[in-house]
Amino acid sequence: MSSPPTSTTLLDGAPRAQAPAPAGTPPAKPPAFGGPGSNTVHQLLLALVCAGYAVGSALGWGSDHVALIMGDFGLSAAAGAASVSCALYARTRRVRLRPAWLLFSFSSAMAALGNAIWGWYEVVLERPVPSPSLADLFFLCFAPPAIVGLLVLAARPVTKAGWICLALDAWLIAGSLLTLAWSLALAQAADLDGPSVATAALTLAYPLLDIALVSMVLVLHFRRSPVNRTAVNTAVSALALTVMCDALFTSPLLHNNYRSGQLLDAGWFAGSLLLAYAPWAAGRHRRAGAERHTRVVHEHVPGQRPHGRQPARQPAPGAEATRYPVTRPITGSLAALTPYLAAAVCTLGILYNVLNGRSVDRVVLLTGGAVVLALVVRQGIMLLDNITLTQELAQKENHFRSLVQGSSDVIMIAAPSGVLRYVSPAAAGVYGRTAEELVGTELADLIHPEDLGCVVHEVRRFLAANPQEEPTTRIECRFRFGDGGGWLNVESTVNRHHGGLIFNSRDVTERVRLQAQLQHNAEHDPLTDLPNRALFTRRVQQALSGRRSSDRGAALRNTAVLFIDLDGFKAVNDTIGHQAGDELLIQAARRLQDAVRQGDTASRLGGDEFAALIVGDGTRDRGAREGHILELADRLRLTLSQPYLIDGSEVRVAASIGVAFAEAGLGAGELLRNADLAMYRAKAGGKGRVELYKPQMQQDVVRKAELATRLRAALHDGEFALLHQPVVRLDDGRISSVAAQPRWRSSQGVLFTPAEFLRVADEGDRTAELGRWVLEQAVEQAADRAASGLNVPVVVQTGARRLLDRSLPLGSVEALLTRHGLPSGSLVIELSDIDAGVRLDDLERRLAALRRLGVRIVLDGFGGGVAITALRRLPVDVLKLDRGLVEGVVESDRLHKITSGLLRIAGELGLQSVAEGVDLPEQVVALRSMGCTHGQGMAFAGPLDEYRLRRALGRGSCPLPHGPAEPAFTGGAAGVFTAGVPAVLGGGSLGGGTALRSHNETPVPPT
Repeated sequence: MSSPPTSTTLLDGAPRAQAPAPAGTPPAKPPAFGGPGSNTVHQLLLALVCAGYAVGSALGWGSDHVALIMGDFGLSAAAGAASVSCALYARTRRVRLRPAWLLFSFSSAMAALGNAIWGWYEVVLERPVPSPSLADLFFLCFAPPAIVGLLVLAARPVTKAGWICLALDAWLIAGSLLTLAWSLALAQAADLDGPSVATAALTLAYPLLDIALVSMVLVLHFRRSPVNRTAVNTAVSALALTVMCDALFTSPLLHNNYRSGQLLDAGWFAGSLLLAYAPWAAGRHRRAGAERHTRVVHEHVPGQRPHGRQPARQPAPGAEATRYPVTRPITGSLAALTPYLAAAVCTLGILYNVLNGRSVDRVVLLTGGAVVLALVVRQGIMLLDNITLTQELAQKENHFRSLVQGSSDVIMIAAPSGVLRYVSPAAAGVYGRTAEELVGTELADLIHPEDLGCVVHEVRRFLAANPQEEPTTRIECRFRFGDGGGWLNVESTVNRHHGGLIFNSRDVTERVRLQAQLQHNAEHDPLTDLPNRALFTRRVQQALSGRRSSDRGAALRNTAVLFIDLDGFKAVNDTIGHQAGDELLIQAARRLQDAVRQGDTASRLGGDEFAALIVGDGTRDRGAREGHILELADRLRLTLSQPYLIDGSEVRVAASIGVAFAEAGLGAGELLRNADLAMYRAKAGGKGRVELYKPQMQQDVVRKAELATRLRAALHDGEFALLHQPVVRLDDGRISSVAAQPRWRSSQGVLFTPAEFLRVADEGDRTAELGRWVLEQAVEQAADRAASGLNVPVVVQTGARRLLDRSLPLGSVEALLTRHGLPSGSLVIELSDIDAGVRLDDLERRLAALRRLGVRIVLDGFGGGVAITALRRLPVDVLKLDRGLVEGVVESDRLHKITSGLLRIAGELGLQSVAEGVDLPEQVVALRSMGCTHGQGMAFAGPLDEYRLRRALGRGSCPLPHGPAEPAFTGGAAGVFTAGVPAVLGGGSLGGGTALRSHNETPVPPT
């Protein structure tokens, strides 16, 4: 069976070229030597100066005197510059290895003094330099501090064995060089300078110190500290150049023919300037990065455990340390061969003496023997250390093997071809297949085909990335379970391994399922499981913007949103209970879901509000499409209005539906708002209807909002006026009370009657404030009239819900009556808006408390839906007939009989009655004949300002029409009163000849 094509390229299909290391991070402060560009300039200048000195030396400087000056004082100046540079660098803040740079500064100062004294003899005194001299003392003091400084720069061992190995390595190098040097030259030099002990000692001191210095340079090359490598390498190079020049100077070929200013001085000059440049070689921003992020290169040092004695600090991307690889095989090999190279050098020195026919010198024998002994000791230490490391490695291997085999995660190693080379035993419990079955299979065969492309892409990208910047990656996919074709959700951490990959995988199926469930819960209604408002809005937005440009126009125009509200649902909750209400919502959601198409979306927005998204089908005929959507909405209205069977009982609610079609440039929120406006228009039009959105609806909302905003400021700006309409006794025409009615003349000059602004006030947050203002103004004006002898009760209309909302506290009413001194019985509260939601127990206690204050109660809307229970329980004094009865009492025989019966009930209960909206004289005659005691309307007087009201109260009565109460109905259904009734009252004697109109449309009369 052939493997899939992709399986062979799962791991090795990516290029193996590594991305270059990123540049260093930007410096936090301006560097002392600038950035990398300025370092290049400084290096170029240094090379030019050294080259110029070398050219001058080669040409003899033009004269012997100049050559002496440049060869003595020039070298002194260069060494002095190196001393000052190292000292200044050591004084800067946060400098590591400060003692090393101070020692280099001292060493350079000794060289500067030695050259200065040398020049004093040759240039100033113009005589040869004696041997020995004070200059030799300073020259000899150059090497010891430099050697100690190199020791400071070397990586310090952490164990005693490491220190011993460091000393042995230094002696191996020094001993081998001493053996070779003694065999070649030092033995002859000691014999030639034999007559003078000081001269012989001086002759031997220079090469011996140079050998020690070379030894430390070589040791440091293999053991240098990782801190600020550029500076350390530059300093080592400077000292190596100086030692090489010293070796040439002490050789018999050049020592006797040396003169100041020759080409040999160019090497010393370059070494001093290179040491002066060394501390600043890397630049401040690189040094800071190197000091903050140090890469520890783990090389095997005898006596030092590489397994975690101290944690290695990981370098940051861009640090200088990243220029050095983690492993340096060439350097490590040379370091391992150092003892054998030293032994070879010793052997070479002995062979040189033997081949020349000379006897082997005792110094060579002693030195060679010491080197061999050191080599044996070092090899013994390394052998013991290797044995210890091997034991530790075996223990750690067993430890990690037990961890891998006992881990619940599955660890797999895949070859570059994608074949599994190793699978941990945990695979049997996770994947349902043993590790032996999985080893040798293609990794691509185990991954779900839908996820394979993403996995291959991620693996290739990971292999092409820089390993230092991205050592691991994470992959989540579906993995085959067993042989039955089931799939698990697996999360894997991927690491590189010898060109292949290591997968550390774990089963996250339950987590994925939980996340999916949480996501579902966040986007769906918990009761009905329909999409909630957030998901529905997102789908509407997708429907508006997710179409192709070719068919988006037609589909967009045919996309519609249905906003649905269940009328009467609150009554179901209040009467049957919330559990029944929830069951009703579940059944309504099921009906809605079944009514829409497969591609449409039904949603519950909250409470009893639902919505449906009807996606456009591309129909070009918009009229037909709108007709289809409206037909669907009407069918849905009928479906949702069908009886619901809940706990064996049928429950009925109606559905008001608003429809809005998508338009170009319309967002999801605006489309939902349009459908919501259409739904509210359907409810306002009688409920249980379907209404299509029209732009005029939005204009009405804007006008209503503007009116509400202006209404909020009207009370504070004094734009309200309080008028009073007389309530007349129908038997003699006397004014028994006055009804307070507010009017609003806005600052724009527009007059708003209660029919216009009270609807806005009832829906706004200024209802309580407006009611308090009306009550306070009515009581204050009534008290003023009583003080002037016109004591007439004032009637203030108040909603039943407002009384229970504590917007009119008992204490405030009593305080108001006391403050203004209004006599008892002069305030009448007209109670309105009594529905099933009002708690009659609370309302009864509230009204009883008001009656104890002397406040009389009028029950408004009698005969227009007021429950008999309210009439039976509430402590009322007056019944006010509903306006609908009064308006039709003359034209309709049925309403005439109903009104007569209600007035008879009021009389039998001992209650007074008031007819509101009595605008025609025929209505006065009819109501009086039926036993109505009081009337209010344009037949007597309209709402009056304070001046005209006082005039009317001064007269005390209004003229009444008189005549027989015999109606003449035509056809037994409608008729008019004709006998003995004046044709027109002219608005009453108080109206000033004004034409009759409804009190809700009466303008504010002039004051």
